[in-house]
Amino acid sequence: MQDKVKVLFLDRDGTINKDLGTYVSTREDFVLIERADEAIAMAREAGFRIVIITNQAGIARGIVTPEQVEDVNRYLNELLALRQTSFDRCYYCPSHPDYPHPEYDRFIDCRKPSPRMVEKAIDDFRLEGLDVDVAGSFFIGDKVVDVECGLRAGLRPILVRTGHNEEALCLERGVVPEYVADDLFHAVAGYILPAASR
Repeated sequence: MQDKVKVLFLDRDGTINKDLGTYVSTREDFVLIERADEAIAMAREAGFRIVIITNQAGIARGIVTPEQVEDVNRYLNELLALRQTSFDRCYYCPSHPDYPHPEYDRFIDCRKPSPRMVEKAIDDFRLEGLDVDVAGSFFIGDKVVDVECGLRAGLRPILVRTGHNEEALCLERGVVPEYVADDLFHAVAGYILPAASR
């Protein structure tokens, strides 16, 4: 029998780190949102696995390289290590429908709001002998596509007001998150952990 785990799926730019209005390509560009590292540490301490799900269309656009994205992700884990924590996995989509690219077009179906990256993570956990408790897992992001991705994957979506803060757009499009929080810390400390303990 496989062990059951809960997962906190997180968007990256605008949710964990500050959205600069452009693609984050270097460690210098990567600035944590206040208490985001603390939030991740708290969720992990409570037993959640941490998975990042991020669209990185800057790759197809030639603005950033896969190596730069991966180095920024390594840097995030280095910052999290200062809090004695880490994320488990990161999945990113390099494609964009408006910027066709011979190498990356095959990944276009993974782009959020598609739940494909979440499904891939769940499959990868299963290969490790871990069964993801989808109904007890959350998706946190700052955009409509994050909320929609969470809903389509059967997760509990939370919108944060950092980054793009698309609260009004969610309402307009009828893509309704389970909860809206000021930031990642308040999402975890103010909603997820109390909900998980009930």
